[in-house]
Amino acid sequence: MRSQHDLDERIREIDGRGYKAYRALGGSWRFDFFDLHIDYVQGDPFASPSRVRVTLEPDAVGLAGPAFRSAPRRLGVAALLARMFAVGAQAVSERRGSGKSGRIRIDAPAQTVMPQTAVQVDPSGAVEARFQVGLPAAGRRVLGAEASELLLEVVPDLVSSTLLAAAHDADLIERHAATNEDAEHLRSALDGLELLAFVADGAVLPRRSGVDDRPLPDRVVPFCSPPSLRTDVNLPNAGPITGMGLPRGVTLIVGGGFHGKSTLLRAIESGVHNHRPGDGREYVVSVPDAVKVRAEDGRSVAGVDISGFIDGLPLDVDTHSFSSGNASGSTSQAAAIVEALESGARALLVDEDTSATNFMIRDRRMQALVPREGEPITPFIDRVRTLYDDLGISSVLVLGGSGDYLDVADTVVLMRDYVPEDATAEAHRIAREFPTGRLSESTGPLTPPATRRPASGSIRVRRGRKSLYLKVPGTRTLVLGEEDVDLVAVEQIASAQQVRAIGRALAWIANRIDGRRTTVDLLDAVEEAIANHGLDALDSRKSGDLAGFRRHELAAAMNRLRTLRVD
Repeated sequence: MRSQHDLDERIREIDGRGYKAYRALGGSWRFDFFDLHIDYVQGDPFASPSRVRVTLEPDAVGLAGPAFRSAPRRLGVAALLARMFAVGAQAVSERRGSGKSGRIRIDAPAQTVMPQTAVQVDPSGAVEARFQVGLPAAGRRVLGAEASELLLEVVPDLVSSTLLAAAHDADLIERHAATNEDAEHLRSALDGLELLAFVADGAVLPRRSGVDDRPLPDRVVPFCSPPSLRTDVNLPNAGPITGMGLPRGVTLIVGGGFHGKSTLLRAIESGVHNHRPGDGREYVVSVPDAVKVRAEDGRSVAGVDISGFIDGLPLDVDTHSFSSGNASGSTSQAAAIVEALESGARALLVDEDTSATNFMIRDRRMQALVPREGEPITPFIDRVRTLYDDLGISSVLVLGGSGDYLDVADTVVLMRDYVPEDATAEAHRIAREFPTGRLSESTGPLTPPATRRPASGSIRVRRGRKSLYLKVPGTRTLVLGEEDVDLVAVEQIASAQQVRAIGRALAWIANRIDGRRTTVDLLDAVEEAIANHGLDALDSRKSGDLAGFRRHELAAAMNRLRTLRVD
């Protein structure tokens, strides 16, 4: 392998030449305590910066054995190192010429901890970091002195100050490793405890804003479990902790407006991910297959059997294989539920505020005014018990105005001044004392989703001359091929890196759709590829901008493609 001295000589040779001369720097270079890999050299100072990696052997990194003895611990440490690298890169990045010259950037995780490609710690304790560097230019000419300083001084100093164990307090590293390991242990304990979620006492649930996922810094009421729902769990590092255990079945979260109902639900939906120390939700976990569903006017639906919820539409529209380019609130919510079941959801999370009212409930007065034979919708209230009793699918619902649901609830949590109370007994008493007279509108059993097989050509990733066109403007939009995929309603996506990885997974699937494989087959195949080869299975370029995702968000993105057709 060529040395850093060779790299310095190469930079001197190309000084002042056209920008494309930087391509001579491609390849691997040996430094004193790490290897520098320049995998892609940008063709223009105004283009996306060059992709660079550094790899460090275990002895160079110097992590203590406990920091990398398990996969959850390695993920926790990797997330810490990535965030430290991001902070350091921001501090040393400065304009060194035209365009993006001098820029150093890494796609570090924010509040969540999940597999990602920015920084990885392997089972031996070795570290790899992937980031971007803007190679300096004056106009479109190589700035050799600036490039030499950037690659031979700034980058090594950045690596030394952020990726080596000696650069951080040992307790900080252990805290990140231990917290992530404890969260994984806690989630794995849910099944044995017959719980679908756990919210630790003392957790901080409110966030700063809808676009800032950090904890609210002041005027926060720490979470405190109702005594009747309090559960004890012993964690491998933190030891015994207590919190509210939400049992399987049908759970209602009720209360007055602005008392914390939706905040609690959002914490539960985010509990499918682990969180960094200091987030406030470190020990708020949910079963990994809990899926938030909602109404989504105008979305595309392709061949979904929603007949268990909606049947007998006017003009003989077939709801056993329902397709629409402009679904209504009720049909979109029915489709979202069936699609979630198809991808393997074990729990549905529903907020009354983002649901279609006519899909959720028809009260007794409306039943009297509009006879059952004139109403194609079987409301969710008449399916929520069947979902659990027959299919084992739990539901957690935030409700503020639909008291009829008290008749079908197993557990009722009342939020009052941001403090939860177990109101189950009182809710059942009220239901008995004040019967609504509402009649069930269930017309038969609810069956598992029908098998769908995406048709060849359903996922189109080309645009113009590009065989794969993929852009990620943010966490709620994916541009794939010629289509903008709206992911606003896919609320459990936590980062743009996840969206990019989902886009890559859709491109991977596109090459494997043959009209015979089912949606489930394709989701299984993606998971198997990632399990065997990591996220690099989706992108051979060793990019550092991918993060792990669940099959449910991948399925949700695929189901929102307007090009999707099923056989």
